[in-house]
Amino acid sequence: MPTGPEGQKRPADVIGNAVRVMRIATGEEDDTVIDDGKDPAAKALGAKGGKKRAANMSPERRAEIAKKAAETRWKK
Repeated sequence: MPTGPEGQKRPADVIGNAVRVMRIATGEEDDTVIDDGKDPAAKALGAKGGKKRAANMSPERRAEIAKKAAETRWKK
């Protein structure tokens, strides 16, 4: 079953999703968001980490890391 952006369960089909929205609107079902316990600000900064690291690296070092990753992938 697919999950929403906050990890909540959602029906896989359109009609099932429409029924769920109707139940939430009428109060039959709760629309709760599961808290993952992580700080939203920390999550936002963490998403920027890889780009910042790559920007600070030399092109030769990035190529070296990419070659090592490719070798590891093809080793399987």
